Amino acid sequence: MSERLAERENRTTVKVSGASTAVFTYEPVGADPSRPTTTILAVHGFRGTHHGLLRIVDELPRVRFIMPDLPGFGASGMFAPGEHSIAEYGDWLGALADVLGLGPETVLLGHSFGSIVVSHFLAAHPGRFTRLVLVNPISAPALEGPQAILSRLAEFYYWGAARLPASVGTALLRSRAVVRLMSEAMAKTRNTQLRAFIHAQHQEHFSEFATRESLLESFRASISHHAAEVAEQLDLPVLLIAGERDEVAALPDVRRLHARLADSRLTVIPGVGHLIHYETPGPAAAAIAEFIQEAPA
Repeated sequence: MSERLAERENRTTVKVSGASTAVFTYEPVGADPSRPTTTILAVHGFRGTHHGLLRIVDELPRVRFIMPDLPGFGASGMFAPGEHSIAEYGDWLGALADVLGLGPETVLLGHSFGSIVVSHFLAAHPGRFTRLVLVNPISAPALEGPQAILSRLAEFYYWGAARLPASVGTALLRSRAVVRLMSEAMAKTRNTQLRAFIHAQHQEHFSEFATRESLLESFRASISHHAAEVAEQLDLPVLLIAGERDEVAALPDVRRLHARLADSRLTVIPGVGHLIHYETPGPAAAAIAEFIQEAPA
């Protein structure tokens, strides 16, 4: 974390939907006092934590970011009771926004799995927020098309790990070799220093999950839904930020989602895949800044 980010960070813990939720707020610096400060509520992806979005936060110092760790990940606890489903995550998100006093002027952002959570939430609660940003949005069924076999294999991996003896299953899920294989597959940059940073981030944070069972539930939620399911219900300005080489949220699927949305903009970042938040935070932040300026308050 940069020194500037460390100075901006405040951490709190709130109880929401039975889950002890760690909330990290990054206050703006150098903001224009004559203009209202924009607040972005950001939801990270599967097996991630708020750390994954910090490079984008650092590129937008005049914006207030509020970033919780999803229940079951990072410093947050699990739902108690409740399944780690899209519906449960949506209920949690709404309750969290209420607890934090976030009004409709707040910009809602979701990355990858987070894009499913936030889009389904807004479909169920129209008008709760009035602007939406989806980064690497999951825009097609994971269990159909070219990714179906890989999705089923991954589900078997999480299912098997949840049923093995605890020490064996946990070791399998937190295997450095498996995490590195995943990281190598997703990283597209040829910059050796950046690749090393990405691999280090995945090794440090990819295994910060609560239990094997909650991880399996969250994974099943991630492959059972997608943002395009609710496209026609998203009647608000939406910014889509897609990676040209994304194999998880494929660009043709994102383009189809773009065409179905009532009011959307699409930014395609060349040469990057599913790790926009790590590899190209500058272009992503520039698109977000432009969207914030043009969208109605």
